[in-house]
Amino acid sequence: MMRVPIAAFAIAVCLSSQAALAAAPAGSANRLAYPPPPSDGTVNTYYGTQVADPYRPLESIDAPTTRAWVEAESALARSYLDAIPQRAAIASHLQSIVNYERYGLPFHMRDQYFYLYNSGLQNQSVLYTMRGIHGVPRVLIDPNALSTDGSVTIGGESPSWNARFLAYSTQSSGSDWQTWHVRDVATGKDLPDTLQWSKFASAAWLPDDNGFFYERYPVPSAGETYKGALYDHAVYFHKLGTPESDDPRFYYRPEDKNWLYGTQVTEDGRYLVLTVSANTSINTRIGYVDLRDPKRTVRELLWKNDAQWNYVANAGPIFYFTSTLNAPNSRVVTVDVRRPQKVQTVVAQGAFALQAASLVGKRLILSYLADAHSAVKIYDERGRFVRNVGLPGLGDATGFGGFSTDRSTFYTYAGWTTPPTTYLYDVASGTSSVYRKPRIAFDPSEYATDEVFYRSKDGTRVPMTISYRKGTPFDGSAPTILYGYGGFDIPMTPYFSTAIATWLQMGGVYAVANIRGGSEYGEAWHRGGMLGHKQNVFDDFIAAAEYLIARNYTSTPKLAIKGESNGGLLIGAVETQRPDLFGAAVPGVGVLDMLRFDKFTIGNFWIPEYGCSTCDQSDFEWLAKYSPYANVRPNTTYPPTLIMTSDHDDRVFPAHSFKFAAKMQADQAGSAPILLRVQLKAGHGGSTTLAQSIDSTADIYAFLVKSLQMELPANFGSAGGTPQP
Repeated sequence: MMRVPIAAFAIAVCLSSQAALAAAPAGSANRLAYPPPPSDGTVNTYYGTQVADPYRPLESIDAPTTRAWVEAESALARSYLDAIPQRAAIASHLQSIVNYERYGLPFHMRDQYFYLYNSGLQNQSVLYTMRGIHGVPRVLIDPNALSTDGSVTIGGESPSWNARFLAYSTQSSGSDWQTWHVRDVATGKDLPDTLQWSKFASAAWLPDDNGFFYERYPVPSAGETYKGALYDHAVYFHKLGTPESDDPRFYYRPEDKNWLYGTQVTEDGRYLVLTVSANTSINTRIGYVDLRDPKRTVRELLWKNDAQWNYVANAGPIFYFTSTLNAPNSRVVTVDVRRPQKVQTVVAQGAFALQAASLVGKRLILSYLADAHSAVKIYDERGRFVRNVGLPGLGDATGFGGFSTDRSTFYTYAGWTTPPTTYLYDVASGTSSVYRKPRIAFDPSEYATDEVFYRSKDGTRVPMTISYRKGTPFDGSAPTILYGYGGFDIPMTPYFSTAIATWLQMGGVYAVANIRGGSEYGEAWHRGGMLGHKQNVFDDFIAAAEYLIARNYTSTPKLAIKGESNGGLLIGAVETQRPDLFGAAVPGVGVLDMLRFDKFTIGNFWIPEYGCSTCDQSDFEWLAKYSPYANVRPNTTYPPTLIMTSDHDDRVFPAHSFKFAAKMQADQAGSAPILLRVQLKAGHGGSTTLAQSIDSTADIYAFLVKSLQMELPANFGSAGGTPQP
């Protein structure tokens, strides 16, 4: 995409920002002088209701006026954050603690194993391969060598059936766009095959290793690569050694422009399974192709779109699925493709939500969420219970992939204060053995995590985890981050990050509220926080903050709220609804203009979750009530706010953050800063390289240190001491 040069604006921008800071230096009680944004006084009319949209010009993200304003905002934020004395120590600590070996879960085809590995300070993890579980590893793909700045990442990997080839995708500068390549596993060299314009795609190889199915979009129009709305997803077939232009479109529904497709080939190589979803609705359709059929006709197997169907495995013509049909917590079923009308229950739904299933070593491995932490159960192929998988504590266990003929599988266990350890699980005996355990400068024994339950506004019981250093006095003085997401059927399960570990080492408390909208308690929990019930999500989060304050974990001046993407929407909504409740707010890459989110990138796919302001009047009414951008109020005192976005975010259009920042700065009645931080050459994840990640987290924590008037421990900077074995 062509971008307007900004060098001509650089001198004026820097001078104007410096002048603003000179008039109101960091630490002053005076209001910052914000650069004036482009505006045009746009007013939209929805069903007879007028809604102001004064900063509509900021949607033209490449316009010279927008670029100049963004540069000025970035310079202002940079000067403010760099002036915070503790920032350098925080950045140094982050770099020190992240410098440890990190392993991804191994996966395999036949006896060829693959895994990602980062030695500590590499921008991107490197893909290794080896023969056998304990083979000698060698580098197969080093994405750090694919760009000079370390901004190219591996997006997905799929080995061919004989492990001769590996289809892999790369992504640049944080964009969701994927380019597919094919590497010869033995030589480590790429074939000429290159395929473009995929997003969130997979590669499903035919058993003969001569080609694979994949998904892609039409080539975007000029200037629309990072912001144009996406339609017309389709499945293609690529034969090795042929140009992409020759790839036939295998499956496409022109009358269903919002359908999304995924493909996989069954373990026996006979069937292609086609999964179809409409936008981001969790309901799916399932089709299949008998690959022995020369015509390769797609047959509709489960086509009513009446539930979520996830393919697990097959035993000849009998397919295993997880399904929410008449089971909001999900169950395991079988469907015989010869008699598709009959759905046979194998494992009935239980008290907790079923999150994932696999068939390994002739055993069904089922992963449940029990009050937002993992519980893993083993059943035989007929659904008879065998055993529970013993886990170290209230954490998250992920993995358990493989084939029905495998004797073992891998999983990773981690918690909020437990670094991830990879285990090898023997399916027959049920024993777990440590396969890889990191050595990191963080001692879990010094920290604790409490699981608590609180009541939301409507009386709903909501879980929350609270992590802290042992001995922290709960007298309302502890600086606290309250984190949430609340949407798209995505649960907030425990995980370990050096960023969270650093916050705990700084003396902070880290709380995660398992609010509605996720899948913590199945589809009912999700539906309780979507569409017209979205306000429940915000009420749950506000109640979590009130609980933390009432129980003296923290107090309003010491409480920061944080979330990204749909979680950025969460933070923007609760901040505009209850600006009095929080000491600071950090909305990241948020969906903040709910009346226009569907106009850009993949926003139209989110309509099943949010609704659509121009599709239905009732949708408009609930969206208008909570849309953060529409509900910023003049002459209102808002807490210190750091708004985060990225210039290559082609998932949540960065103009959401631009417009929200401009309106908050204009309407802020108090002196607390409203800052806009724009990460360059990064996407929805916020950071593409390790250096970007460290800088981003250092900025957030420095901002919170200043906003919450936080004092760092005297020994901070030691990165927690000696690495733990």
